[in-house]
Amino acid sequence: MRRSTGALASAAALAVLCGACTVQPADGEGGQQAPVRIEVPSGTPSPARTPSRTPADDKPKASPRPAAPEVLWAPGDTGRDVRELQARLRQVAWLFDGPTGEYDDLTEQAVKGFQGKRGLPKTGKTDTVTWQRLLRMTREPGKWDLYLMGGQPADEPDARCLSGRALCISKSSRTLRWMVGGQTLTTVPVRFGSEYTPTREGVFQIYWKSRHHVSTLYDSPMPYAMFFSGGQAVHYSSDFAVQGYAGASHGCVNVRDEAAIADLFAQVRNGDKVVVHW
Repeated sequence: MRRSTGALASAAALAVLCGACTVQPADGEGGQQAPVRIEVPSGTPSPARTPSRTPADDKPKASPRPAAPEVLWAPGDTGRDVRELQARLRQVAWLFDGPTGEYDDLTEQAVKGFQGKRGLPKTGKTDTVTWQRLLRMTREPGKWDLYLMGGQPADEPDARCLSGRALCISKSSRTLRWMVGGQTLTTVPVRFGSEYTPTREGVFQIYWKSRHHVSTLYDSPMPYAMFFSGGQAVHYSSDFAVQGYAGASHGCVNVRDEAAIADLFAQVRNGDKVVVHW
């Protein structure tokens, strides 16, 4: 019995060393022995590894650069939106000509001036940031702010202009058509009187032409004057040429194109019809 106990102890010790061994304990009945298997871990688990750090991990990460503002209009662009840009630049006294609808050198310089005054990059291009700043400082331009110097398409001629020789003058589109036999020969922008000195409407005739006329009432020059109703005449206006629709006449029909009015003056005769209509 002592020998069997010692043998079993030796087998257990050997199992610890070997990791997995089979021992034969003594059985008191019949001397048969049943195998006993003892499982012992073959080794100890490795400790968890800590991820290594590099110097780059300690550096602060750079923030992404903000996207550049979108450019809406730039030199060379044309159209109605450019007219609105120019009209708004006029309101804040950065542009004095136009609007022309063409993003020209004067418009580019005006945009640069506006940008520099407000600490924006002086690119001369109208981006979203520049445009939003300008919108906050100005009002919505009206139709004749956009077409300050003319350029509005003429509307359809009045039916009374379709026969004979007629100066067909529309207050709606602010244009004058010179028509003969229902055909339009010339179209020019025109300006009218103010609400206090309105241009009369109706059908009239040219009754007097005066090439170098000077108004006795207002002491102002009226070159190429063609009188059709009392003291009201179609004539050239240097003020209209400079100020556009920002001003008004004292009731006359102003023409800003001196070459065009000179040509008209040579063609129009006393007795020709004048139709002023909406």
